[in-house]
Amino acid sequence: MSQDRQHQLVMSVMITAGFHVSERFTLRPRSFDLIARNDETLLVIKVVSHIDSVSEEVAFDIELISRLLCGIPLIVGERARDAELERGAVYVRYGIYAISPATLYDYFVEKIPPLVYASPGGLYVNINGDVLKDLREKRNMSLGDLGHVLGVSRRTISKYESGMGTTLDVAIRIEEFFDTGVVESIDIIRHAPPKVMDGEKKETGLHPQSPMEFLEQIGVHLHTLHGAPFQALLTFDKHTILTGYGPTQKVVKRAALIGNLSQIANKHAMCVLTDSTKEKKIGKTLVIGEKRLHRIEDGFELLDLLGE
Repeated sequence: MSQDRQHQLVMSVMITAGFHVSERFTLRPRSFDLIARNDETLLVIKVVSHIDSVSEEVAFDIELISRLLCGIPLIVGERARDAELERGAVYVRYGIYAISPATLYDYFVEKIPPLVYASPGGLYVNINGDVLKDLREKRNMSLGDLGHVLGVSRRTISKYESGMGTTLDVAIRIEEFFDTGVVESIDIIRHAPPKVMDGEKKETGLHPQSPMEFLEQIGVHLHTLHGAPFQALLTFDKHTILTGYGPTQKVVKRAALIGNLSQIANKHAMCVLTDSTKEKKIGKTLVIGEKRLHRIEDGFELLDLLGE
């Protein structure tokens, strides 16, 4: 499937599932491809053909953006290594869940959560340890008895009952033996995968004399980005501002897009012009000159300008 068709498919799935979806943008490089939100959930989605193409830097950007927007990062792709992603299986790329378009549809439209997660060596599932222990004790079986039936050690059974996952093959044998389900589904938007990235990784990319650095002096926290359509996220008093900066010709082209993304995310939007004194609104986005920005005394004045 081409990248364009895959992107359209993901957008269609999210709209069918009742999400508001951001406009499509073609700016490169880009750490994510769309933002989708319903009443309860905000997703920051990266759409790729091959999930292994998502670099650590891109993953860090997606995770940072998601955290600051109170959202969930998600990668949607078709392949991993040399194989297609399995339907109903969850993969992990730098601590971010990755699924196929079919799994995306099953989870958000059909409300069927995935059961399997992929890991080096094959496909695995999570066992409900309490259920397994209850089933074993109701049959008056010891850990060793059940281990003998399944062909594993008593210690392994103890680990299953403590929450350790197992292979799909063993899980099937357990369920066939007890004639009931013991596998726990994976809730993509509730259970985050284990973090494998440094959450304190230094955010860099702005020149020390950048107009954005001034905001730190008035109590606005600055988070710089590398591949997003906005160059920074600003946070102040529980508010988040999607922010672009640069010369007029470059920034004005992005202003409407940044406004659309902020509207979907239910956040503010601002663009800082380094070569102009203008102050106006383009859609939802405040466009402000660098000199005017430097006259702002604190974050509350900035929020007033944004329309708070």
